Amino acid sequence: MKRGLLLSLVATSAIFAGGNIAPVAPVAPQVAPAPAACDFWGQIGFRYEFKSGKDGKELFKSAHNKAKSTVVLGIKNKDLGNGFGFGAEVAGTFKLDGKLKKTGEDAEISQLYLTYKSGKTKFKLGRQALSKKISPWAWSDDSLGRLDNTFNALTVENSDLSKTTLVGAWVASVADGTSTTKINGSNKGLFMLGFANKSFSDTTLRGNLYFIPSNGANGKAFSVWSSVDSKISGIKVGLQSVYAKADAGSIAQAGNGTKATYGVATYIKNSFSGVDAKLTLAYLNDGDAKLNLGGTSGFWGSVVGGSFGGDVSKAGKQKIAGLALSTKLYGGKVYSNIGIDKPDTGKTAFAARVGYKFKVSKVSYKVEYRFQKNKDFSDRKDHRVRLEAKYKF
Repeated sequence: MKRGLLLSLVATSAIFAGGNIAPVAPVAPQVAPAPAACDFWGQIGFRYEFKSGKDGKELFKSAHNKAKSTVVLGIKNKDLGNGFGFGAEVAGTFKLDGKLKKTGEDAEISQLYLTYKSGKTKFKLGRQALSKKISPWAWSDDSLGRLDNTFNALTVENSDLSKTTLVGAWVASVADGTSTTKINGSNKGLFMLGFANKSFSDTTLRGNLYFIPSNGANGKAFSVWSSVDSKISGIKVGLQSVYAKADAGSIAQAGNGTKATYGVATYIKNSFSGVDAKLTLAYLNDGDAKLNLGGTSGFWGSVVGGSFGGDVSKAGKQKIAGLALSTKLYGGKVYSNIGIDKPDTGKTAFAARVGYKFKVSKVSYKVEYRFQKNKDFSDRKDHRVRLEAKYKF
């Protein structure tokens, strides 16, 4: 009875204590985070190009002109869960003549890949774009918003080391919109190791080593790239070197011989009243190895052909000087005594361009004039006027 009385007193005290006794909060159930939403993007581009005829005449004659339109649609999800993600992109091009009549078309799956991230290591497997900074020998250039070439590859990127990014890649083949080409005609592919280091103030060091195994009649090839970009008292400067060697029959062989190709390039860049000015000087010997595997070259001296969409990295011995000005109104000119199969001609190629970029609503526009002389050592002149419009959504 005493025990019952004691329990009654305790219960009565608890009741008269009011809110002094806090109730036990319910435990919220654990809910897994929802996967990240997909990002969608797209772009429509159109270009009309007036092109001169023989001897640089008849610039605005429709028979010489051409046009094209591009459509790109993409989707990306960086987080499907457990570190996985994916991306995909489809692209198409419609080619037109000077009277806007269709002359051809093609479409492709330009990118389709899976990604996986664990700590500071990222993996990417499938058809993908490679940037020039990561892979200067094999990278994805673009034209009117569409990638000119992508690669079926596995890439690995790691940033565990302080201020350093390590990159490794195995590339099986090159996709250029209409076909897929195996590296050196086999399944052995191309191997690449690279790094980027920013340990020094305002300075980035980069290096790449490539190797392509032999495949029967297709010989092996390798190349070594290095560069340093720095900023000194507000002025940007850079130095690059490249060495490439290709055996007979290799996909990297440009000429008939097997002489190694080497080059060195430097630049200085500064801004004046909002205008960026860049001077590039470069030298390239007359080797037989290409400095590009799909698209244009990552060699800084590839500026002459670049002004017309070509690539001078496989054009023989050259001494190059280029000046570029960049703002909404931009321009540049380049001199090069290139030697395409005629290294002793002493001819000097000259290229120049001037353009203006502007944007109205969500549409970006560009108007550009281009001129080139002596590219083929016949004193031929080439004039072009480009009108471009791109809409991104």
